[in-house]
Amino acid sequence: MDQGRRPNAVVANDNSKIYMDLKSIIKEHTLPFLPAKSLFRFKGVCRDWKLQISTPFFAHNQSNSFHSVSGFFCQSCSNPPTFISLDPNSYGVPDPSLQFLPEPVDIRSSSNGLLCCQGRTGDNAYYICNPATKQWKKLPKPNADHGSNPAIVLIFEPSLLNFVAEYKLICAFSSADFDNALEFEIYSSAENCWRISGEIYFGATKIKPNSGVHVNGIIYWLSKTGGIVVFDLTMERSQRLYGHKNGFYSHNHGCLGVMNEKLASVISSYNQTLTVSVLSNSYTNTMAMNSKVKAWDTKLSVNVGESPEYQGPVLYACEDVIVIQSDRGLYSFDMKTREFGRLTSEADHDIRVVGYMNSLVEI
Repeated sequence: MDQGRRPNAVVANDNSKIYMDLKSIIKEHTLPFLPAKSLFRFKGVCRDWKLQISTPFFAHNQSNSFHSVSGFFCQSCSNPPTFISLDPNSYGVPDPSLQFLPEPVDIRSSSNGLLCCQGRTGDNAYYICNPATKQWKKLPKPNADHGSNPAIVLIFEPSLLNFVAEYKLICAFSSADFDNALEFEIYSSAENCWRISGEIYFGATKIKPNSGVHVNGIIYWLSKTGGIVVFDLTMERSQRLYGHKNGFYSHNHGCLGVMNEKLASVISSYNQTLTVSVLSNSYTNTMAMNSKVKAWDTKLSVNVGESPEYQGPVLYACEDVIVIQSDRGLYSFDMKTREFGRLTSEADHDIRVVGYMNSLVEI
C-alpha cells in the first residue's frame, strides 16, 4: 500500500517545486516589467509581493525595465492637467491634476516617468515630480529669464549603475545681450544648480516652446521660421538643421518625436496623408549642394482618406504612438497596427499633449 502511494508523493513534490520556481520567476523577472498602477494593485496579492514591490531596489529595477508609453497628460490655458490612459486597467496615476504639488502648475516636459512642471504663481518655480508616486522636488531659481512659455526639455535616462535619479533640464531662451540670438541654460540634479552655457546661437530665429525632444545627447526644437534648432549637450554647440523635403517646419502642422532612438518628424494629415520620417544624416548641412545624400528617410506614409476625424495637426509622436488633433477631438494612431483610436471627443485647439511612462522612479 505504501509503495503505491510513493509516485503520488513524488508528483506532488515536483508540482510544488514547479510552483515555487514559477512564483520566483514571476517575482524576479516579470514584475519589474509592469507599469506602476498594476504594481500598486499587485501589492495585495501577498505579503511577499508587497514587500518586494515596496523596496527602493525594486523601484530602481522597474524604472530601468518598463519603457512603454502609458498615456498622455493634456492641458490647455489655465485649466489643470488631465491624464488619458492608453490602458486604464494597467496604466494610471492617483492624482491626474497634480494637486499634490504646492501650487497650480503647467506641465512643460516629460522623460521616462518624470514630469517637469512650472508653477503659475510667484517666481514660476520649476518642479520635478513622479505622478505615480506623488514624489516631487522644487528646483532652484534659474539665472536667466526663460520667458512665460519656456522652451525647456527634461532629460532623464535611467541607469542600472545610478540608484539616485539623475536628470537635466535644458532651456533655450532669447538672449538679453544680443538681438536675434538664443542662449541655453542647463540644470543638473547632480549639482542642484543652473548654469548658462557659453554657446550663443545667432540664427535670428524663434523656437516653438513645446516642440523640444532629446535624442542621444542632442536636443532639437522646431523653429517658427523653418528648420530645427539643434543643441549638442556634450559639446555645447548649436546649429540649425534643414533638409526636410516636405518643409513642414515652416508651419504648425507637424511635430518632432523619437522613434528607434532616432529623431523623427511626423507631418500633418491635412493633405490626407500621415507621413513619418526619421533623421538619417544630420551632416547634410555641410555637404555640397548637389550631394545626393538624404537627411531624412521616410518610414511610413498612410493615406487617412477624407474622414475629418483623422485630419489635423500632429501633437505628439514617440515610438509607435502618434496623437492627432482634429475638430472632433484627439485621436491616436498605432504605427504597428495602423489603426486609429479616439482619445477624447473634445475639440480644444489650445491643448498641449505630453507623453508619460508609468514608472516607479524615485526622486
